Amino acid sequence: MGEELRPTEKKALAELKALIAAAPPAAAAIWGVPLAGGDERTDVVLLKFLRARDLDPAQAHAMLSRCVAWRRDFGADGVPEEDLGLGELDGVVAYMHGRDRQGRPVCYNAYGAFKDADLFDRAFGDEPRLERFLRWRVQLMERGLRLLHFKPGGVHSIVQVTDLRDMPNRELRAVSARVLSLFQDNYPELVARKVFINVPWYFSLIYAVFSPFLTERTKSKFVLAREGAVEETLYRFISPEFVPAQYGGLSRPGESLDPPPKPASEFSVRGGEKVNLEIDGIEAGTTMTWELVVAGWDVEYAAEYVPAAAAGYSLAIAKPRRIAAGAPPLRHTFAASEPGRMVLSIDNSSRRRKVAAYRYSVRKPPLNL
Repeated sequence: MGEELRPTEKKALAELKALIAAAPPAAAAIWGVPLAGGDERTDVVLLKFLRARDLDPAQAHAMLSRCVAWRRDFGADGVPEEDLGLGELDGVVAYMHGRDRQGRPVCYNAYGAFKDADLFDRAFGDEPRLERFLRWRVQLMERGLRLLHFKPGGVHSIVQVTDLRDMPNRELRAVSARVLSLFQDNYPELVARKVFINVPWYFSLIYAVFSPFLTERTKSKFVLAREGAVEETLYRFISPEFVPAQYGGLSRPGESLDPPPKPASEFSVRGGEKVNLEIDGIEAGTTMTWELVVAGWDVEYAAEYVPAAAAGYSLAIAKPRRIAAGAPPLRHTFAASEPGRMVLSIDNSSRRRKVAAYRYSVRKPPLNL
């Protein structure tokens, strides 16, 4: 499995397999993985149920049986293809986007959209609408599972990022408790990390409500980031090129660059420091596109092209200007008429260290054959 199992885990796994052989669940497979036989993915799945029940084979078997029954009654295998009429929530309230540094898919949640009373009513106005929303949320989870392969040593869990900004906490408490309970019971150990961003001061009160619904193992996966620490926190787990632009990354969902840019380079700018980034070896006729983002911005930015020839004159691509807080990533394109290098300058006059990232792509001139 890419990890050495402890003797207690091996023993519990063998006992769970014996229980499954003696009392098979109502379905032969779960999440597309057989529950018995020689499939290498089976152990990966069974260990998730065991770890969710502290390696108790009997409890894991009962949990697995209930989960299989729920999937049958809910129609979970077919829900990814359903049209639930909640397209307005896609890409806004919850969506899959990019991967973390270990290759795990990332699911973003932003329930602040429900501060809109009309949207809230359309989603949760009565029990049928609430059930439809829960089905929509399961749909997103099931689509995320299709990005996993469950092979030993491979990717078999996702990362959840939840934005708590503007979240109408009182109204969503009951809904959130339903979602948490549903996921804990039927998707054990499928979330590797839960990152909460823009955490308000009163989150401890909300957490006190949720806490009874959470296992200790689940609580250990929580990461909290208050406003102002979002980018630095996300960068710990997700490369900047996969972090959405609204959270301080370089990724614009649904957009791709041609040619594809190089992997993002990360750096930091200390308070009172000026950093010059140099991109060397640019050939004549080359077209270069670069993107830059600084957490929180409020820095001065400039860009110039410096010809390789000693007699050449530097060309100001972007004159020094202040970039306001909350600005989206910058993107510039420049066609070089002569060899040289690009110099990007970031001047941080504040006292606070800022994390930052940039990336670039180069379209070289065609060969003359």
